[in-house]
Amino acid sequence: MTNRIQTLHCRGKLVTIQQPQVMGIINTTPDSFFEGSRQQTAEAAVMQAERMLAAGATWLDIGGQSTRPGATMVGAEEETERIVPAIEAIHARFPNALMSIDTFHASVAEAAVMAGASMVNDVSGGQMDAAMLDTVAALQVPYVCMHMRGTPETMQHYAVYENVVQEVLQYFIERMEACRKAGIKDVLLDPGIGFAKTIEHNFQVLHQLEAFQILGAPVLLGVSRKSTIYKTLGISAAEALNGTTVLHTIGLLKGAAILRVHDVKEAVEAVKLVSAMQQSAL
Repeated sequence: MTNRIQTLHCRGKLVTIQQPQVMGIINTTPDSFFEGSRQQTAEAAVMQAERMLAAGATWLDIGGQSTRPGATMVGAEEETERIVPAIEAIHARFPNALMSIDTFHASVAEAAVMAGASMVNDVSGGQMDAAMLDTVAALQVPYVCMHMRGTPETMQHYAVYENVVQEVLQYFIERMEACRKAGIKDVLLDPGIGFAKTIEHNFQVLHQLEAFQILGAPVLLGVSRKSTIYKTLGISAAEALNGTTVLHTIGLLKGAAILRVHDVKEAVEAVKLVSAMQQSAL
């Protein structure tokens, strides 16, 4: 569990991370790996947002492009058409809700922030669109920098490491410097569970998750219902809630500041229980 207060500057609003937060996933896509996250109309996205906020989500992560292994890229224009109506509708209904835009396109990030988002969540760490870092700096929003090699279409071909944790750490050192030079003030780090990593790599990263705290940035953990869980257990993504909660608990104990999840209520409960346990030891 994160043991220090961290702050994010979100378009004039100061967001304080005093204990781990939960980010609910809302996908405006027809092909995200978990069917329960697909909300293909603005009305459906608003209803899902209402449920997630009521369950205790601090953030809503809006995506218009599936990044599951082998996913087909739809392009920035279609992605924008998918996400802007949803973000505008959620912002109109819940003007104080904190939203992030899950995209690797700078133009999509800009459109999303103009529509009401206040953070950019980029699976490519700025490496799939050369304009991304400068765009985020100009928008003055926090930036989630994730570790991935290749693209979602090709990434599993690059899952080769001598020491996955050390190599992800080195990647973050380099990308954080690029973010700093671009003028981005607040960077969060996502080690990219499931992105260009085998199941064994994913467990190694989770086992040593606390190592990333040396970089001084909040760590976002995205492990919800992923194949590391359901393939290890021999089940489906739809059956992977219990396994997700187990790995969320481990992540919290190892310093995760934000859990990116499909199931908000259960993640919030994990945060409360781990927090209560840790407080009892003080």
